[in-house]
Amino acid sequence: MSDDFSARLALPYLAAGQMQKHVTLNTALTRLDALLQTAVISRVRADQPTAPGEGDLYILPDEPTGAAWSGRTAGDLVRYEAGAWAVVPAPEGLMAVVLDAEEVVVRRGAGWASLSDWMGGAGDALSVLRLGINTTADAANPFAAKVNKLLFTALGAGEGGDGDLRMTLNKETAGDVLSLLFQSGYGGRAELGLVGDDDLSLKVSADGGTWRTAWSVDRATGRVLFDQGAARVETVLFAADGAYEPPAWARWIEAVAIGGGGGGS
Repeated sequence: MSDDFSARLALPYLAAGQMQKHVTLNTALTRLDALLQTAVISRVRADQPTAPGEGDLYILPDEPTGAAWSGRTAGDLVRYEAGAWAVVPAPEGLMAVVLDAEEVVVRRGAGWASLSDWMGGAGDALSVLRLGINTTADAANPFAAKVNKLLFTALGAGEGGDGDLRMTLNKETAGDVLSLLFQSGYGGRAELGLVGDDDLSLKVSADGGTWRTAWSVDRATGRVLFDQGAARVETVLFAADGAYEPPAWARWIEAVAIGGGGGGS
């Protein structure tokens, strides 16, 4: 880059003793007007507009047509100013909003790539270190959302999916924690998951400091254990001979036999 222009945006410098300095200054301001918060109307329109607006920006696609567009290079950033079209030098990494596609693109070499391709690599999903929705994400909570409702719905068969929705949560080792923590006023009240082992458990707390296990499920047997105790009673009345099969959840059976005439007048 010449010493007469800035290194990145190619803005023309004023020279000492230069005549008509306003011409150089206005050229630099015009270029800044195009390159700051860049918004282009389209990057797929190939036919040159017949009635463009002052300051309109386009990214040229392959084989553009029109007296001023024809023969220009695909990927050129062009601007309409003072009755004429001019190419605006676009440096590597320049981001632009494409208004008709509602997307953000980034200058890469002589072309442009969508923001997701530029950050994640061509064909990959968008990769970000932190994401905050209506709130600020931080190092402790790299994903944070402040909303009143949250919806996950399955992709149907007619949309290219299979209608299923399975959420997978994974921890590294059995001794780690994988849980859903329910809070009130940012104080823990209940925790459901694999807490310090691989058995499913529910723990509750009145103050967020002291925790008690309400129940746990043994992963090997499927049995539910109630640490604080639990009672489930089922009463079956036999008025005649018959067979009785205890339910799978029963831990004990109490039989009460009443002799004939023992309970009535």
